[in-house]
Amino acid sequence: MVNDNKIGWKFDNTYTGLPESMLTRLSPTPVKSPELVIINKDLSKELGLDFSKTNKEQLSSIFSGNILPSGTETIAQAYAGHQFGHFTILGDGRAIILGEHITKNKKRYDIQFKGSGKTPYSRNADGRAALGPMLREYIISEAMYHLKIPTTRSLAVVKTGEKVFRETPLIGAVLTRVASSHIRVGTFQYALISEDKNNLKILFDYTLKRHYQNILSSKNPAIDLLIQVLEKQVDLVINWMRVGFIHGVMNTDNMSISGETIDYGPCAFMDIYNPETVFSSIDHNGRYAYFNQPGITKWNLARFAECLVPLIDSDKNKSIQIATEIINTFGEIYNKKWIEMMRKKLGLFNKNDDDEKLINELLSWMDEKKADFTNTFCVLMEQNIENNKIYNDENFIKWKNKWQKRIKLNNKPLTEAIDLMRSVNPLVVPRNHKVEEVLNSANSNNLKPLEKFIEVLKKPYENKNNTKEYQLPAPPSNEKYQTFCGT
Repeated sequence: MVNDNKIGWKFDNTYTGLPESMLTRLSPTPVKSPELVIINKDLSKELGLDFSKTNKEQLSSIFSGNILPSGTETIAQAYAGHQFGHFTILGDGRAIILGEHITKNKKRYDIQFKGSGKTPYSRNADGRAALGPMLREYIISEAMYHLKIPTTRSLAVVKTGEKVFRETPLIGAVLTRVASSHIRVGTFQYALISEDKNNLKILFDYTLKRHYQNILSSKNPAIDLLIQVLEKQVDLVINWMRVGFIHGVMNTDNMSISGETIDYGPCAFMDIYNPETVFSSIDHNGRYAYFNQPGITKWNLARFAECLVPLIDSDKNKSIQIATEIINTFGEIYNKKWIEMMRKKLGLFNKNDDDEKLINELLSWMDEKKADFTNTFCVLMEQNIENNKIYNDENFIKWKNKWQKRIKLNNKPLTEAIDLMRSVNPLVVPRNHKVEEVLNSANSNNLKPLEKFIEVLKKPYENKNNTKEYQLPAPPSNEKYQTFCGT
């Protein structure tokens, strides 16, 4: 038996108070022979959890779901969503929320198992997950956190001692995910079409209390909620674009109302700059390509706005007009913040009318010459990058001269420009070939490369000697890199 008091779990479950049609109460399916692979000690500390007096066997049982902490109310959430533009009824098909853990500073977090077995929403799937995709989510979500991008986080990964069958038999695993909540645009879509028309208002009120208490007493909280969610999503996708992150499956059920990056399936980071980059094996038409992410964010927000129409005004036409006007602000807000972000990446203070042209000239050159996205900005920061002959190109040198002239207009020391660039340009991101290397090692029971990789990713903006191997792009290959959902 595990002593919960020593660990520090403190569950206070509020989502279970929503209508029963919004969730299903069930327990994780026990696993055969759980074995702890990795636990996030830093996150454990932030959550106020102490596992120091808990042995590996006990941890394996806890994070596999074989033993549940006291105070949990395990549920699978129901939701809907547009998947690649097509609306469908969904839900947690392989995930179960244990409950809401309250930290010492009163922050509330969902604790969720992923790969924990079948639910009523599994749609003929097995409800399980393989080790590779779960470790992948662990790596990428933690990398995103240290890149200072809003994200769910990963607390632990456990092997189940069972096989899951995809194209081939794979090692089964359960991931423990931590999120501000799992309320999605798709959750609102589900409530909107519910038989009980009160469900939408109940979910709306709950969301305000959980995430947006600042607008509880506003004149029209539905309008304010749409505005604030839009702003959060703009900031989020701007950050994705900043580091070359491609989510890969931006369905409405994968857009969190809290503004966190959620559901790391076929995600990846871009090496060579190409705005049309797609990695997901199921995104055949490039719907969720790198340069499409802002437009899809707006499209998803429009679906969220549709859910709020009944709450904005009793006059439907007036409500639609208000919601449409808010959604139409997306382009202007995004463009303004994108240019601001790019100015920081180039160390530019203040504004200049030619800045956008300067930015686009660089991106065009990167696209034409197949330059590495991350390393190009490292070169501009005078970081020593191996295999950088491409930057001897005549057109790049011409552009660099223009950029240096613009830098002088800052009327600040060059060191300040470099400091600004270093605050937003990572030296290290989880490059796809390195992710695959550490996952292959982990599948062969060698966890040292994984552990080293995660340590490097904790300080992506720092220049250290031990990061050089993680800065190099993948070796040239005729094979197109693909990512998979793992379901």
